Amino acid sequence: WNTAQFQKAKAETSKEIESLVKKIYKIAGEEFNLNSPKQLGHVLFENLKLPVIKKTKTGYSTDEDVLHKLALKHELPQEILNYRQLTKIASTYIDALPKMVNPETHRIHATFDQAGTETGRLSSRNPNLQNIPIRTEFGRQIRKAFITKDKNHVLLSADYSQAELRILGHLSQDKNLIQIFKEGKDIHAA
Repeated sequence: WNTAQFQKAKAETSKEIESLVKKIYKIAGEEFNLNSPKQLGHVLFENLKLPVIKKTKTGYSTDEDVLHKLALKHELPQEILNYRQLTKIASTYIDALPKMVNPETHRIHATFDQAGTETGRLSSRNPNLQNIPIRTEFGRQIRKAFITKDKNHVLLSADYSQAELRILGHLSQDKNLIQIFKEGKDIHAA
């Protein structure tokens, strides 16, 4: 676990969230609790007069689907979506991962389950390493904090596309199944 790299990611994420909050307040023309659907609804639908797409029992809906639709009409909903994405990364990874570092090994030891999903796929927990974002810069920064014990060890990242069917082909020695995978064909179409 590379603490320095992780601290860098944490600092960058905090700075980006702070910058985004300021930008949102400027666009909205006022400060409000960004995590309050009621206050956000007030800003979007009463102050900015954006069209109400959906209502809930308690007021205006400000769920992700609604914000995506509203983002086509105004810049504030997109910035709220960006804020939600960053704060989710912060709470799920930035705040949680340091608490999972083993004090003796200074490493994170995830648990891998072979029977942890309904589909039978391999899963991990504490933390779920499969959900660490890769498409965002912040996700890539977090991933850089995972390092090997030393130069004699490696980290393996694998895309186990259709692993179960590949294992089935190997165990059953089904010639058609093996041939489909060797040729890189779409198993479902074949």
